[in-house]
Amino acid sequence: MLYLSNTARVFFMTPKIKIFYLITKGNFGGAQRYVYDLATALPRTEFETTVIMGEFETLEKKLMGAGIKTIKIPTLGRDINLIKDLKSFWQILKILKKEKPQIVHLNSSKIGGLGALAGRMTGVPKIIFTVHGLAFNEKRPGWQKVLIKFSHWLSIILCHEVITVADCLRQQINSWPGVNRKVTTINSGLPPIKFFEQSVARRELFAGHNDRFWIGTIAELHPNKGLDLLIEAFALTVRALLGDSLGWSINLMIVGEGEELEKLKWLTRAKRLEDRIHFLGRVEDARAYLKAFDIFTLTSRTEAFPYVILEAGAAGLPVIASEVGGIPELITDPELGILVPSGSVEEIKKSLLFMLKKPKYRDLVGKNLRQRVSANFSLKKMVEKTVELYKEG
Repeated sequence: MLYLSNTARVFFMTPKIKIFYLITKGNFGGAQRYVYDLATALPRTEFETTVIMGEFETLEKKLMGAGIKTIKIPTLGRDINLIKDLKSFWQILKILKKEKPQIVHLNSSKIGGLGALAGRMTGVPKIIFTVHGLAFNEKRPGWQKVLIKFSHWLSIILCHEVITVADCLRQQINSWPGVNRKVTTINSGLPPIKFFEQSVARRELFAGHNDRFWIGTIAELHPNKGLDLLIEAFALTVRALLGDSLGWSINLMIVGEGEELEKLKWLTRAKRLEDRIHFLGRVEDARAYLKAFDIFTLTSRTEAFPYVILEAGAAGLPVIASEVGGIPELITDPELGILVPSGSVEEIKKSLLFMLKKPKYRDLVGKNLRQRVSANFSLKKMVEKTVELYKEG
């Protein structure tokens, strides 16, 4: 019988696959959460993982806390700056040439172009680009949309494989020259989440009005998120409920921060709703507090496949959301929630009134959406499908 020494066992062990994730910003939006979830969930017996990022520190701190190696490129930022971008590209080139990863996995538009070109120049065997959204879907001048679309196409051409987080994104880019056979849809997925019970979540978020009905949202205060539409619709809803027992009890709770804060506060004052609309600011691990809400809303003008909709579903909340991006791929029929046309204040108002007056419907769609998220949108499934793509070829 043949026995192997410890030295021989080490010698015959399959070497780990070295993978580098690249992302432009180190804050903690949807793309950063995706990188964090993949980097921390990959089997460490099979993969050696490093994350390269630019400005901001939140993602870096979270990854370091999880034992993942990080590399910071201080010149790498979202805004276009020719000198800084050239410095960033040169830095990426040097890192890839020295480290020789088998896989480079790119996230976000700018790093898609810089990273794919650097990967090609250094001979990286597999370059993957995840499309988290398409910036030309936003409201912009036509010439900007053309330039953005061209830059996306060029990044994709330079990559070996492309992942889209929603099938609507795959359909948009599939017809582009040289793209068709590269694109795979792998939906975002959630790890298990420990939610606070409603009474605890409400006490922590807002010490008051705990006996009232909470309509809530978690969103960056940005024009794309349509929070002005939500406030307008909420004002109409309050007016429609004058004299109704529900009328006195409803509140709108907005979690998040961003450039639209003062504008939204001004709109709230103009509607004389300061006692009903509450801006709760940035909340660390906001998803844990979702059960504070009785109804969850996301009235965005544009989206890709937002994590917060999955999280609201996992919390068992009834959802009203815009019919944009990949949201209809999650809420596929009225027994899972209500979809409204993007930009329609009137439809948001009608949906709020319907949800408010139909407690059995709220319970039904909340339960159904939780089951759908649990069965189809887990982090485990997302990781398994992504690892399959890593190992192909």
